[in-house]
Amino acid sequence: MPIPNRRIWSVATIAALAAVAVAASPAYAAPNNNTVKKLTNAVTAEGVLDHLEALQDIADANGGDRAAGRDGYAASVDYVVEELEAAGYAPEVQEFEFPYFEENSELIRVTPQPRTFVNGIDFLRNTFDSGTPEGTATGVLVPVGLVVPAAGLPANSNTSGCEASDFIGFPVGGIALMQRGTCGFAVKALNAQAAGAAGVIIMNEGQPGRTGLINMIGDATGLTVPAVFVTSAAGENLAATPGATVTVKVDFTAETREAYNVIAETTSGNSANTVMAGAHLDSVQDGAGINDNGSGSAALLETAIQMKKVKTNSAVRFAWWGAEEEGLLGSEHYVGELTDDEIAQIALYLNFDMIASPNYMFGIYDGDNSSGTAAPGFIPPGSAEIEDVFEAFYDSRGEPYQDTEFSGRSDYGPFIAVGIPAGGLFTGAEGVKTADEAALYGGVPGAAYDPCYHAFCDNLRGDGQNVALYNQLRADYELVGNINVHALDVNADALAAAVITLATDSSTVNGVRVPGKSHDAGKSADAFKNRFDS
Repeated sequence: MPIPNRRIWSVATIAALAAVAVAASPAYAAPNNNTVKKLTNAVTAEGVLDHLEALQDIADANGGDRAAGRDGYAASVDYVVEELEAAGYAPEVQEFEFPYFEENSELIRVTPQPRTFVNGIDFLRNTFDSGTPEGTATGVLVPVGLVVPAAGLPANSNTSGCEASDFIGFPVGGIALMQRGTCGFAVKALNAQAAGAAGVIIMNEGQPGRTGLINMIGDATGLTVPAVFVTSAAGENLAATPGATVTVKVDFTAETREAYNVIAETTSGNSANTVMAGAHLDSVQDGAGINDNGSGSAALLETAIQMKKVKTNSAVRFAWWGAEEEGLLGSEHYVGELTDDEIAQIALYLNFDMIASPNYMFGIYDGDNSSGTAAPGFIPPGSAEIEDVFEAFYDSRGEPYQDTEFSGRSDYGPFIAVGIPAGGLFTGAEGVKTADEAALYGGVPGAAYDPCYHAFCDNLRGDGQNVALYNQLRADYELVGNINVHALDVNADALAAAVITLATDSSTVNGVRVPGKSHDAGKSADAFKNRFDS
């Protein structure tokens, strides 16, 4: 079917560059890689790493990240479009608006014992209903009515900062450290400001269930000083150094910006039974996002390039999604723009989000719900058969594999929400590798699958890594920065094999057998198990 063209535009500005690239890149005159063996031989780890190097260069040239709404993402879109055009595709770019947030708030103990507290882990800026005043204040830390530790006290019993009398003798320009308790956050913050505080810190109370981060809300009309909320642990750490010099900074951007999806479709194949494969192209704002999700994006791009001359029975549509890290916004926008007829013409969707984690496991979305983690009716029929294709591939390579939760937490979520069968691969994020998994895959048990998940060190150079941990990983694996080369190599092939397999015959997934001249046309997906060995 034609690619939905609502609010879609082409990147005309790079057309000339693409034309040059076609002339200068004979490698794009790819042979007809029309079998699993030919295609997986053509999709190499080296080729995928070339794309990852380009994405790293883009991040380096654009403030260190490739997050949606920022220059690094726009440049990533240009790169993917340029590569696709050089390979002979006619990619289109779908623009959509999204709520952009950029958080630059800080909490720092300057002296003594300098410490920078981590936004989102140790503290959060306020989100008062009446608005969030921005600003920076540096001053002497002044505890106000704290009870530390509070574990033995009744919950919601602390009166810290609830009365003006709590601030008798408070120094003008000080930073007030108060404790959650009997009155609202806004009351505490306004009382501190009235007493001359230049900044406000409110810590959680400290009893079980009252230790972590929560949003400070309420009507704080008249508040003008920066105010943040901290965990009980961070508050106790600050309280241990009364008289310290502390900086509180509330600084953020909240506005509407544009992001983009890139869509490219094969010219051959039945568009009434389209096979889709996608990966999100954006990173978080904290880093280059080389594993999350440069790995999936780059492997998908190399597969598209090497498949350009393949005449599959079903059309293949490749997609690179924007603003996944903001809540699957790109894929949600795409699916939301489809008509019922266009939805019906998508046979299945394959998703590739983090496929080269340094401390990897080989996870396949649990399409048959054999692990029992999905609610009844949550997984569309046909998803189990997609899982079977990936399992057959790993079996053919002698690689172990396991279920990974079919939760809808990545870009397949919007597709399964409208009943489209889905599947995909995942090598792990912040979850911890077990001893049993280390016995299967190697690596370090007790460490995260990706120790650099959503962090600066998710780059191709290794900057910012935990040196001791990554040295342990290198004892078992070849790593390029935060990329496990073996996992990347195997999963790039798994991606390519699944795409060509299901584009040749999707009948076990959706009951549709498309006649054609593709290699092994008319065979069921079960028959493709032998193809992986041929």
